Amino acid sequence: MSENKDLQKYQIALDNREVTPPRRNEEKEKLRVIWISGILSVSLIVIILITLPLTILSFNGLLVYASIVSLVMFLFVLLFRYFSILVFAYLYITKYTIEEKEGYYPFISIIVPVFNEGQVINYSIESLLNLDYPSYEIIIVNDGSSDNTAEVAEKLVGYRQGRNSMVKVSLINKPNGGKSKALNAGIQYSEAEFVLCMDGDSQLSSNCLRMGIRHFIDPSVGAVAGNVKVENRRKFLTDLQALEYVEGLNLARSAQGFARSVNIIPGPIGIFRKRALRDAGYYSSDTFAEDADLTLKILAAGWKINYEPNSIAYTEAPVKLHQLLKQRYRWTRGILQAIRKHKKHIYNPTINFSNTIILWGMFYEALIWPAMNIFANLFFIIVALFYGMSSLVFFWWLGIMVLDMMSALYCVAAEKEAFRLVPYSVIYRLVFILVIDITKAMATIEEFLGIQMTWGKLERVGVGGKPSPKPSPAK
Repeated sequence: MSENKDLQKYQIALDNREVTPPRRNEEKEKLRVIWISGILSVSLIVIILITLPLTILSFNGLLVYASIVSLVMFLFVLLFRYFSILVFAYLYITKYTIEEKEGYYPFISIIVPVFNEGQVINYSIESLLNLDYPSYEIIIVNDGSSDNTAEVAEKLVGYRQGRNSMVKVSLINKPNGGKSKALNAGIQYSEAEFVLCMDGDSQLSSNCLRMGIRHFIDPSVGAVAGNVKVENRRKFLTDLQALEYVEGLNLARSAQGFARSVNIIPGPIGIFRKRALRDAGYYSSDTFAEDADLTLKILAAGWKINYEPNSIAYTEAPVKLHQLLKQRYRWTRGILQAIRKHKKHIYNPTINFSNTIILWGMFYEALIWPAMNIFANLFFIIVALFYGMSSLVFFWWLGIMVLDMMSALYCVAAEKEAFRLVPYSVIYRLVFILVIDITKAMATIEEFLGIQMTWGKLERVGVGGKPSPKPSPAK
């Protein structure tokens, strides 16, 4: 009887009810964009017409002079941004390496939302059974999958042999409602004080729970962001993304970790205090970046968010360019939606000054910096071609390449990554990031114009293109 009870399949049916978010007045937003753009354009033309006759330079000389000044200003901003992030990241890693917080191992629920993940769910659960942690459970939330995900997940349910103890694997079957509702279902079903939320296709490092949970010794910490790395490498595009995750994302997250103000807890791995999730109102599905939205809500509720570089999640990156651009398009629009949702903190720093700083930083990274990068490249190329400044532009590009190589070397050393990623820094910013920034700019324009978009889903091929391994037998 007890054996049958141990093999019981925990299944609950949930509906998709959720508080309806406020509807956007798209016509009003479009009209506002037109008015603001028109006023700014007219103002700029008036300033040019007034100041141009006062200049003592010819038009060509003025353009060359302006390009040199702009180049210097752009490099100054770039240097300030680079070295600020490097210094804060170094201080955090230094502080992190001398701190020891062991001996704290509360029970944790791991929430695994899946939608059409039949090819990779076995592999994901196998990696979870290998975690080096004494007490945890796995809750699979099948979000109305249309493939064989439900059948594969059914075979995983029960008590399975983990690395240190038996691990209960439960299954929640629910109608399709999106990742946010799937995660909320698992969180509310869990009775643990802490939960780890991940993607259905992610694989976690064996010590991720042990390293991440220690931050919660501090009662002011509401969440811990993990370290996301690319699993499917050895291809040109995925290697570039591996470098981007290490240099462009994790380096910035280390710098934010120094102030315990991480602005986005990544979807593949985030550990939460259940109380902080309740204070934040759980996940919401009214943006395309539920992770960024939840992070901002947790910070607004007064909780601190740490970064744990040794809590690693390996994720499958897009292998085709159009898949990558579609992914970054969605990320950008989602972040802009999250910023708009929390815009009161931008306008009023008295509500939560820390959140105001974080939101302005997100606004700069999502909107201003991509526009600056695109404009700088186009402007200096045009000036170089027509006014004989090709050597100056070459040295400008060379300086940026050297900066990227320095950052790549630091990140590879700090995270013990493969050195072969460093040579990619030669084209990382001048080609790869420029293409990504153009996609961000297009996404920004369409978001402000209120153009509809769909969620989209990356087509999974399994880790390394191989079929997922069979699960270990249930006990």
